[in-house]
Amino acid sequence: MPVPAPNLYPDFNTIRLSHVCLNVSDLAASKTFYTDILGLQVTDESETHVYLRAMEERGHHCVILQKSDLPGTVEVMGFKTFDEADLNKAETYFQSKGRPTSWVERPYQGRTLLTSDNMGIPLEFYHKMDRLPPIHQQYALYRGVKPLRIDHFNCFTPSVDESVAFYSDFGFRVTEYTEDEQSKHLWAAWMHRKGGVHDMAFTNGKGPRMHHVAFWVPTPLNIIDLLDLMATSGYVSNIERGPGRHGISNAFFLYILDPEGHRIEIYCSDYQTVDPDLEPIKWDLTDPQRQTLWGAPAPRSWFEHGTEFVGAETRESELKASPIIAP
Repeated sequence: MPVPAPNLYPDFNTIRLSHVCLNVSDLAASKTFYTDILGLQVTDESETHVYLRAMEERGHHCVILQKSDLPGTVEVMGFKTFDEADLNKAETYFQSKGRPTSWVERPYQGRTLLTSDNMGIPLEFYHKMDRLPPIHQQYALYRGVKPLRIDHFNCFTPSVDESVAFYSDFGFRVTEYTEDEQSKHLWAAWMHRKGGVHDMAFTNGKGPRMHHVAFWVPTPLNIIDLLDLMATSGYVSNIERGPGRHGISNAFFLYILDPEGHRIEIYCSDYQTVDPDLEPIKWDLTDPQRQTLWGAPAPRSWFEHGTEFVGAETRESELKASPIIAP
């Protein structure tokens, strides 16, 4: 199935991904992991919520940890629009696609539209978020893996073809994709708004579920430092995959699990994709360097474990093709 042509003039203008709200059972344990181990900065906290940002971010938060009766789930994924008018356009757009829409109150955000994609992934769009003073040169604050910014989401979907078509229609552009040569269906795809390899990616599998949320770090050495820290501070079993380099995106990567089972990728070294006529790169599912240019193959858990979205019903994928899996 061919990758859809990019819609360069969508009904509304999404700038980038913005934040994610993760549901947890033990707020203190999760806060310790995200601050002392990863190195995110607390911007506010209460008995039920912890708000965090990375070192280069001026917006109030990129991660919300929410104490919940549904721990290990994802509440919502957030995106920023170009201006306020785009929010009304987005409401009209999602309604035209038969998706539910409502206006919700979110701390530290302006008007926020809550909706969902064609698979049921809860999405929210806003334009204004409280701005905070810059801290990227306050080097005494840097710790853990020294995360600079949130980079992307990756989600399991039962139909990558359908997910890609939906996001392409409102302006996301495919940078790289994996096609199963036998069925001619997409097995995975990487889509962006901000000019990197991806803001949102989709992987074939039972879904919708979140595969991972990723954070950009300055260098591969930061990832090595994180591995040393996790191995000597009680988190060695939370290391799932890596380090290594992806063929897709060219990223130097590490995958870890937080205390609630949410997967996190630590990520650097991808490339610029701002040209609107940039041709997407095609990969064959059987290419061994597709997912791992070098490094150990991904373990089975990397293809099977994900965290569910609140309110979204999951279903199995009909595409049964399989990539290389570590024994």
